[in-house]
Parts: sequence; C-alpha cells; structure tokens
Amino acid sequence: MSDNGRQLYLKNVRIFNGHDDQISAPSHILIKDGQFAAISSIKITGDFAQEIDLSGKFIMPGLIDAHFHAYASDLDFAKLDQLPATYHSLKGSSLLTASLLRGFTTVRDVGGADYGLWRGLEDGLFQGPRLLYGGRALSQTGGHGDARVPSLEPCGCGMVGRLSRVVDGVDNIRVAAREELRRGASHIKVFVSGGISSPSDPVWSLQYSDEELEAVVDEATRRGAYVVAHAYTPEAIERSVRAGIRSIEHGNLITEEVAKLVSANEAYVVPTLVTYDALGKYGAKEGAPDTLIEKLGEVAGRGLEAITICRQAGVKLGFGTDLLGELHKFQRDELLLRAQVETPFQVLHSATGVNAKLLKMADLVGVIKEAAFADFLVLENNPLEDITGLASGTSINAIYKSGQCIQ
Repeated sequence: MSDNGRQLYLKNVRIFNGHDDQISAPSHILIKDGQFAAISSIKITGDFAQEIDLSGKFIMPGLIDAHFHAYASDLDFAKLDQLPATYHSLKGSSLLTASLLRGFTTVRDVGGADYGLWRGLEDGLFQGPRLLYGGRALSQTGGHGDARVPSLEPCGCGMVGRLSRVVDGVDNIRVAAREELRRGASHIKVFVSGGISSPSDPVWSLQYSDEELEAVVDEATRRGAYVVAHAYTPEAIERSVRAGIRSIEHGNLITEEVAKLVSANEAYVVPTLVTYDALGKYGAKEGAPDTLIEKLGEVAGRGLEAITICRQAGVKLGFGTDLLGELHKFQRDELLLRAQVETPFQVLHSATGVNAKLLKMADLVGVIKEAAFADFLVLENNPLEDITGLASGTSINAIYKSGQCIQ
C-alpha cells in the first residue's frame, strides 16, 4: 500500500485534546499509519486517500477504562471457575468488542485477562480496545480473591481461579508476581482490603502483611511495571501507598488525612461508581450471590464523597467501571455518576489524559497530539458543555482506533 493509501485528512473539526479544559478553534488533522501525523489551525495540503469535512463536529480521545474485567462473565465469582477456558475466551472477546463500540479504545484489565486474549486482539481475531492486562490478581488465603465458600476446607495447594490466585508468604508472592510478569502483565494487582463480591472476608479486613506488599512492589518495579491495590478502607489505602503501590482501586471509604497521603506520594485513585449503581439496581435479578448484595451497602453510598475528598486533596483520579457479567453494558453510565460531583472536563480528563499517565501510556493514548495513536471519537456535541450525549451514545458520530473507523 502506498503512503497515500494510509492517510486520512480531517477538516474543520474542533478538538478536546484530553488535557486542556477548552475546545480548540476549527482545526485540521492528518492521520498516517494509525497515528496523528499533523494537527494544524491552517489547512494541510496534499493528495490524501480520504478527506472528511467535520464542520460543526468535535473530536476527543477515545475513552480509557482503567478497571475492566474481560473474564468476569458472571456476578457470582464461584461460578466462573466452573466454566472452561474456551468459554471465557469467547465471552471475554465479546465484552471487549462491546466496550470498543461504546467508545472505549483502551482498557486495563485488573484481574483475569491474559496473554491469549491480548494476542487474539493483536492478531485481529476480533475487534476490541487496546488491552493492558495484569493476569490473575493476588489474594491471601481468605482474602478478596479467595472465592471458596467459608465452609470449604483449605486444600493447601494454592488455589488458582479465573480472576485471581491465592498465594501466601513473601517468597510465594514474589514467585507469583514473577509468573504474571513473565506472561506479559503490565501491572500486578493485590487485594489489600475485603470486598463485596467474595464470601469470607469483611470489607474492613486488612489483607497481606507489609512485607508481602513491599515484596510484590519490588518485583513489579524491577520489571518496569507497577502494582494495583483493591482497597476500600483508610487503613488499607494507607498501607498500600506506604508500600509503594501506584494505583488504588475503589477507595470508597477514604478520609481527608489518607487522601493527602495519597496525593503526597503521587499515587492514583480509580473510583468505580457504576458497578455499585448497577449491582444495586439489577444485581439480584442477574444472579448476584446474597453475600454480595448484603455487603453492597457498606461501600455503595460513599463513592461520591470519596471523589470530593480526593479532589480537595489534589489526588490524581483515574476512571474505571469494574462491571460484571451482563452489567458491562452500563459502562458509559460512569460518566453521568461522576458528573454529579465533577465538571465534564474533570470527568473526561480522568477518562483520557489522567488514565493514560496512570497506564504509563502518556502521549500515546488519551490525547489528541502528533505521534499519538489515532484513537478518537467524533461527536455531534461539545462534550465539555454536555456530557449526557456522550454517556447515552447519541452524540457519538464515529469511533476510530488507529485511524480506522470502527463505527
């Protein structure tokens, strides 16, 4: 194919670049080989394979979901391990395709996704967003990643499930982290507090010792990766940050004091409001276990308050959803939930520029700038004035990944 055949010229479009809290004047964009080659306020001359006049329309970077579970095909985690790997591969690819068609051009899977799913995307076996995966999350015995019912006797063999593995002790957690990194993980996830989807650990429980957390951070850091922590309570968040963990997932029960500590250590918090909203409305109907529904109230009502506390403390807020099973379809509702306490710019900045830095992909995704991947949305309305059209999808005119129109 000639260079001319790989070029796309967009004319007269207004840009939200993922970082600035304003929309540009009408601009002109040249896309070549899947990247933004030139962005100019004046017309770009040349003989292009395709030219599109986007007068009156807007573009913004493709959305990034920093808390995704491609293999979480059921709300009951105990059922996941009863399904064969072939089913998870097919269902996971379906969930990723649907995510791309909602405008999410990059996702970070924080528990479950693996090399095979990533390779399938890279080889074009199915359409989906850019995928960064952490492999199986690490849980202590009786922790949030231990899906065994409380009455089941421990097997002493180190349980490995679809989304997580149970591993105890400094030496063992080092080996487990090394295994996930060997398989291509961009990050390692650990459970540092209890959670709502597991049967035997209270939300307030503190999980893993300081020595174990420091060991997994050491392993990830020496490999150029980083650690993600599932943590709800102030105590769990503080322990995570002091151990050097980069990304706090959920963080619903954070306090002002701990938020200041997070900010001082330049760590991130990734709220996931929509999963509590969707579980509260539809969880019982979709087969969520009773223990999940019972625990939901302990954290569900604190998410908006946590965001406000983090904003006031200067914490870098990412954007994630943590949806399970058929509830993935509510992915864009996170935009509206966040907008209750944040401006449209703050919400979209979290879902683009901030998430890109969190994922260590700044200047490549989550931004409209030269040399970045040409992942973007074409919108009918200005997203910084009205985020509802983006959230509902009615404003989305087209979705592009690597300069190719997906929808």
